[in-house]
Amino acid sequence: MATAVRQDVRRVVVSGMGAVSAAGVGAQPLWEAARDGQCQVRPLKLERPYGGRIKIAAQAMNFDPLAYLEPDILPYCDPFTQYAIVAADEAMAQAGFGRKDIAGPRTAVVIGSGIGGSKTIDDEAHKEYNSRERADPLTVPRLIPSAAPTMLGMRYSCNGPTFAIASACSSASQAIGVGLEMIRSGAADRAIVGGAEAAVINGSLRSWEALRVLTPDFCRPFSAGRNGIVLGEGAGIFVLETEELAHARGHAPLCELAGYGTSSDAFDPLRPNVEGPSAAMRQALESAGLSPDDIDYLNAHGTGTYANDITESEAILRVFGERGGRLPVSSTKPIHGHALGSSGALELVITINALRAQLAPPTIHFKGPDPKCPIDPVPHEARRVAIRAAMSNSFAFGGINAVLVVRQA
Repeated sequence: MATAVRQDVRRVVVSGMGAVSAAGVGAQPLWEAARDGQCQVRPLKLERPYGGRIKIAAQAMNFDPLAYLEPDILPYCDPFTQYAIVAADEAMAQAGFGRKDIAGPRTAVVIGSGIGGSKTIDDEAHKEYNSRERADPLTVPRLIPSAAPTMLGMRYSCNGPTFAIASACSSASQAIGVGLEMIRSGAADRAIVGGAEAAVINGSLRSWEALRVLTPDFCRPFSAGRNGIVLGEGAGIFVLETEELAHARGHAPLCELAGYGTSSDAFDPLRPNVEGPSAAMRQALESAGLSPDDIDYLNAHGTGTYANDITESEAILRVFGERGGRLPVSSTKPIHGHALGSSGALELVITINALRAQLAPPTIHFKGPDPKCPIDPVPHEARRVAIRAAMSNSFAFGGINAVLVVRQA
């Protein structure tokens, strides 16, 4: 089936994107690490001693906020907000906008974060339980998940709908999808969307260790012998606008954001099922006006946990049928870690670059096929693929699923 273009909705394009990740500052370093299969997981570094079992993470090492941000705003900015601002500045520049060029009520700001100001929460809890030192007066405005979108709104003078979305590991993809739908509906003409998370801190690591889902060595999605995730952090931010507006100012967009689907498993707080992810993928295809045969690459949620990878594989086969076993599917979480609420944004940066480069990035650390995951995970090395449209999956605790589809503009 030929790729279709929906005529009943406003077409929305991605005009710019930016990132902060374990690969460094910038969308390009993140893409290059994913493309080349360069793992960014390193020995864990924390301000306070950590006595847990896990000694690795995909942290944004050597990130210096003063190299990018004004000193007067830093007291209001937990690292997750710092990452969001730096990534948004890059996205705005790539979109060809100065700081006030999209000011006003027709620009929305929607940012996803699973937790918000994790480091602020951890630091203030440490004060309370150890030294009884007085709390920082700016603790609350710094830790709330809405800190990132409100700081972005103030930075670019955007007076449109501005809010945070917290749906665990699908938060960023939900925020991007909501931005798409707001522009399509006419509620906004442009949107700054994405996700940010900075949860590699003592308390968070203790909690994730207790769940028994962290690997002590390598994240191996869809592979035999996989044993869990590696925590990551960072931000991915995108500038969306109508195709008409981009063309009117002579800007060549990166791609079209063509589809968004979301569903709830309504099944279990932790365990996934097949029906919810399948429904979200089908909705995203319908939203894009595409059939399963139009998707040439899929960036999977691919956590590297035993049950999640089996469930996602089953969902892919349910949606794509026999072709699902041949469709290039990769997980890039072994590269940048599982960045929780920002994962979907980091993965969309990679998916868009895969579309533009016509190259499926690899799933690294792959030891061998698991018969329960009968899909093609693009093991070890990137693969040249003719990509007309690509899909990115994000599935979260509580069964909250979000799927995005991009295609060439």
